[in-house]
Amino acid sequence: MKYILALLLPGMIVVFFTRVVYNHYLGLLLSVALIAASVYRGYTDTMPLIIIDAFSLTVGFYFANKLVHRKAPKK
Repeated sequence: MKYILALLLPGMIVVFFTRVVYNHYLGLLLSVALIAASVYRGYTDTMPLIIIDAFSLTVGFYFANKLVHRKAPKK
């Protein structure tokens, strides 16, 4: 169950934070801080889980980037 959540949640959190703050870099930074806090508290305890989190953050950043560029006003 942890691995499924690690695959889905960080990417969704990046997209959510991007929608809230309207900046995909800040959304990624907030998500990384949240994941770092979970690692520090011991919720993410194995290296494969950390790698899956990083992969999900990368995919979420990709989709957030596409979302920001799609919503940008056309000149």
